[in-house]
Amino acid sequence: RSLELLGVEKAYETMRGEQGNEQMNFYCVGYTIVKYYLNELPMSNLEGHKATRISTKLLATFLPDDVIDGLYTAVERADLKVANLTLEPIAAINVAIPERFRLLNISLVDVGAGTSDICVTKDGSIIGYGMIPCAGDEITEVIMHQYLVEFNVAEKIKLATINQETIEYSDILGITHRVEPEEVIQLVAPVVDGITRQVAQKICELNGEKAVSAVFVVGGGGKIPGFTTSLASHLNLISERVALRGEEVLGQVDFVQKDIKKDSLLVTPIGICMNYYNQKNNFIFVSVNGERIKLYDNNKLTVVNAALQIGFPNEKLFPKRGAEINYTVNGMKRVARGEQGEAAVILVNGKETAMNEKIQQNDIIEIIESTAGAPASMQISQIPEFKSTIKFQFNGQEVVCPKYASVNGELVSEYYQLKDQDEVELLDYYTLDQLLAFMDLEYYGDVYINNQLSDFSDRVYENFSVTCDLNTGSKKETKQQTGLSEEHPVVATELKQSILSNQGVAIKITVNNETVTLMGKESYLFVDILDFYPFDANEIKYKKLVMQVNGVDAGFTTPIHEQDVITMIWKE
Repeated sequence: RSLELLGVEKAYETMRGEQGNEQMNFYCVGYTIVKYYLNELPMSNLEGHKATRISTKLLATFLPDDVIDGLYTAVERADLKVANLTLEPIAAINVAIPERFRLLNISLVDVGAGTSDICVTKDGSIIGYGMIPCAGDEITEVIMHQYLVEFNVAEKIKLATINQETIEYSDILGITHRVEPEEVIQLVAPVVDGITRQVAQKICELNGEKAVSAVFVVGGGGKIPGFTTSLASHLNLISERVALRGEEVLGQVDFVQKDIKKDSLLVTPIGICMNYYNQKNNFIFVSVNGERIKLYDNNKLTVVNAALQIGFPNEKLFPKRGAEINYTVNGMKRVARGEQGEAAVILVNGKETAMNEKIQQNDIIEIIESTAGAPASMQISQIPEFKSTIKFQFNGQEVVCPKYASVNGELVSEYYQLKDQDEVELLDYYTLDQLLAFMDLEYYGDVYINNQLSDFSDRVYENFSVTCDLNTGSKKETKQQTGLSEEHPVVATELKQSILSNQGVAIKITVNNETVTLMGKESYLFVDILDFYPFDANEIKYKKLVMQVNGVDAGFTTPIHEQDVITMIWKE
């Protein structure tokens, strides 16, 4: 079956490409195996054999999707559902020309109302299907114009001719007439000749530009007197080789209604019924998001099969993660994944179900695409190797410093939010100048690491000891003497505030309408504000420095508490 479906798929792509129909959608309404091949040798049936190579040659018939939609719409308007779809000549030939006859080079012609469908058999296989857009209605229209009657009346006249009966009718003016069958036969003879000529040409085309050995005719249109003889003439066959088939091929069909006559009109309808019970085409139709599709029914079809058939993207079926962050840690690649999204919502006939739900004929499927989760979010502190603090010994006392990292060459704190393609280096040391800047102390002279004279670029690792002399000279002069850059006071302030926040009580106050956080102490005085608020109390530009706490005059030793409102301005 997989081999056959591969053949149908190849036929579909070939047909669309050769006919320039890449933008149109078609449905396979039926296919017929011409030959199977087992290790390159022709076989009538592959089942039960073993081989290294199997192949097949098949005929597949397609209809545009708008034609199929029209058929289904018509049936649905009659409050019915389509149980099976097939092609008339496929259905008819299974009744009219059993497999035991297909070794012969013969043709079946189903002359219906609007089309004449044709198939040809040879060497045990059906070798071609064809159709011409001329049939019984062409004959009826000639009768309409000649006798000035409506379509239904013309049909009755044609039927009377087939039954060799004189018929009395009324034209559209209400005048009553009588017409003999011979007169009608002569009237429609040119139309019949034109139809049979086209049928004969199509048969020869399908048969390698030569006539077949015999023709079986079914359908109502072929019953008009003169049809079979005219077709035989165009094929250069004796008249006996072109014959209507009815009771001869319906001998094994029993009707509950005993008065039904077995004739050529019933061959195709019976074939359609048998096709349904035999399920020769093994296809079902379902609707997915308003689009009708056809699926090969292997008794294992699920919603996933239907979704893939219409080209519904996989990424819209299954939950999607949010955007990930790709980064490196000390040169090693890492990925922070986004959150998982929601799976697609599946409705089958209005009921919510799962992707693996089995589906069947005429199911109505609605798929609401899946969603993406939140994008990845990660701080430096969430990297497993990262430790939040690092300890040093400074002049004999333990100092706990915040550990920080380098991202793309720049120092960041533990709260830094990673971005895609960031290059992270986790630092397990301070340089000496970073540590001294962090301590923000007044010092002079040489500085020692583990009792060895050191340079400011030397690294200070966990539990290293640093010693130096303090409290001599101004801070500004000392730092200039040690060669620290002007950026270090800023870095020192940030790092100092970070560590102090871990060792003391933090309070928020408002200074000159700005929110300021004081940290690192158990309690605070007014003077402590100068460590956190950029105000130069020594630069006297005016006569008086006004200091207030909650609207009350204050001094540098006035206590400060949470939510206090501070005013600190110069006035004349």
